[in-house]
Amino acid sequence: MKDYLPGTTLETDWSSPDPLSVLDAVFSAGGLVLSQVSRLTGLEPHTVQNWVKRGFCSSPVAKQYSIRQFCRLVTINLLKDSLSLPQITDMLSYINNSLADESDDAIGDDQLYRYFVTILQQLEHTALSDDQLTATVQSVIKDYREPYTGAAKRLERVLIVMVTAYFATRLQTRAQRLLQNLD
Repeated sequence: MKDYLPGTTLETDWSSPDPLSVLDAVFSAGGLVLSQVSRLTGLEPHTVQNWVKRGFCSSPVAKQYSIRQFCRLVTINLLKDSLSLPQITDMLSYINNSLADESDDAIGDDQLYRYFVTILQQLEHTALSDDQLTATVQSVIKDYREPYTGAAKRLERVLIVMVTAYFATRLQTRAQRLLQNLD
């Protein structure tokens, strides 16, 4: 079975020390145009444009999406099956204020996504409990430098919601598959 980075169509090796190296390779030459973003997220171009128009993500510069913008779109994409768009944007605003303005962010969306993937990688073969999830999140973000007091706690809360929503979607998908196999 192929492994993909969550919210993308990018194949990766979860057993590698850095499953995000594929993302770094994609952005090694700079930004991505809309068609590339669409292909790598599985989102329709009009959906990406709509999310930008609605202020969920800052506008591309010279028609190029940065890694931060791409990771914002990927984060919304991977959470949209278990949380509503208003819930997702409220959660992202909780940590990064105005979503259309990257200058007020407590954490770059690329770093948030990197933390998220690192947490998933560490929890991949673990029985998930609230305590284990919290301990893993705290371990992964231990070197995070707060731009303001309380930002680390906000980041911890957002990552716990993201991971929980991700696993909820996986469980729902599994339940649907099992339901289809009932005789």
